[in-house]
Amino acid sequence: MSPVESPAPSYDELAVLAVAQAAQIAELRAALEKANARITELEARLGKNSRNSSKPRSLRKRTGRKPGGQDGHEGSTLRLVDDPARAVVHEPVACRRCGDGLLLAPVMAVERRQVVDLPAVEPVVVEHRLVERECVCCGTRTRAEAPAGVDAPAQYGPGVEALVLYLYGGQFLARDRVAVAMAELFGIALSPGTVAAMLARAAGRLGAEFLPQVRDALAAADVVGADETGLRVAGKLHWVHCARTEKLTLVVCHPRRGREGIDFLGVLPGFTRVVVHDCWAPYDAFVDAGHQLCCAHYADVRVMPTSA
Repeated sequence: MSPVESPAPSYDELAVLAVAQAAQIAELRAALEKANARITELEARLGKNSRNSSKPRSLRKRTGRKPGGQDGHEGSTLRLVDDPARAVVHEPVACRRCGDGLLLAPVMAVERRQVVDLPAVEPVVVEHRLVERECVCCGTRTRAEAPAGVDAPAQYGPGVEALVLYLYGGQFLARDRVAVAMAELFGIALSPGTVAAMLARAAGRLGAEFLPQVRDALAAADVVGADETGLRVAGKLHWVHCARTEKLTLVVCHPRRGREGIDFLGVLPGFTRVVVHDCWAPYDAFVDAGHQLCCAHYADVRVMPTSA
């Protein structure tokens, strides 16, 4: 049995189909433009740009602005300083046209060019020699006292410890990477254990009043971010709770993730300003605070009304 062939569509049928497809294409284009506008808005809220966004350039809405710094934007161009550490004068030896010597020729202009660089940094070893003398009167031996902080035959000084603390706490390098950086940059061979010991000593010098002061400052802030994440402690799941502002961060570890752990952090109980979080249910228990969803979690900003 031969297959049944469908009759070819007429001109009128093709015209109707073309009109319908054109209308559908127009709708799709409108939807795409709307979606692109929404993406642009969300990226602007998140501070994304062409360098950190995965959105193709072809899909981004054109702004008509040229790349780079815009007119009126205060740049950070490296500028000449008035008092350089050292000046090196370069003299022309002979005339570039006739070859005559220029030693006694008048100076018509001097062009200044400056190079900002770092000197070679090497550790400085200071030896403290504690002299011991014997009294000629009674024969007693007396040795000089070591300066404050010089407690061992060989140790690292406060400058080394300060840099270690900065790399670890200010630049968030792991202890192993701090040790590598100190060895490669300054030739100071530290072990990760030594880095840990420096951190512990520095923490011990803060005093008992330090953490209460941080908690009080966070509790008095207008906006505080709060979050928690899991951490294995001796093989058991614990939770790292944190509260933070632009300049302060408080981190504690607790076996519980919920209200008990949040209360142990000591910032949100009694907090009456705005707390930014990921909308995890235990945060809603703090009814005196205003609540805002975290942009990093939801790529959008929504202010939640304070519970009654």
